[in-house]
Amino acid sequence: MNTPRPHDLLWLTDSDALEDVSEEWVASQWQPRLPVVVRRDVSHDARIPVGVRGMRRDQRAAGWVNAAKVKRIISPEELASRDLLVKSPFVSMPPVQGAIQLALREWPWSWGITGSCGYALATEVPVLHADSDLDLLIRCPQRVERESLLEWQAVIGQLLCRADTQIETPQGAFALAEWLRDGRVLLKTNSGPEIVTDPWALKG
Repeated sequence: MNTPRPHDLLWLTDSDALEDVSEEWVASQWQPRLPVVVRRDVSHDARIPVGVRGMRRDQRAAGWVNAAKVKRIISPEELASRDLLVKSPFVSMPPVQGAIQLALREWPWSWGITGSCGYALATEVPVLHADSDLDLLIRCPQRVERESLLEWQAVIGQLLCRADTQIETPQGAFALAEWLRDGRVLLKTNSGPEIVTDPWALKG
């Protein structure tokens, strides 16, 4: 099994696999048939930091998982499969239609779907609505030319729904629109956010 990365969805072996969650609603709404999502944090005991999603938008909880309790992983990239998208029960929803448009094109990078759209595609739980955003992820282990990312941004700007893209670098993740607009960005790292101009630069 691959090492879980931020935004991957994890299915756990049992209800006791989810540790250190303080929000009371989790006990009544989460069960092992539903995935948790890998989040950014620093673990000092090799546990995986995860987030739990409730049925309401304001219901988000942080927790931890022992890697031995993970039985299945789905990446955002797997959810961007054209076959999966067209067979989804939510295929008529604007976010899924937008994802299909992106999947019909060839891109020089690996991209995937996160957020409510990704969760709905993975679980068929109806958390997706006609006005939901399409949250996207591009893995960019090497530096990408600004012009290529501008082309992607132009395409998602013409979709039938609002779409936001996070770029994942070895140093962390940042909002593409913010970087293209400002030339500097808030980089989310495992040790906290940092303002940077070069999201690919190695720390000294």
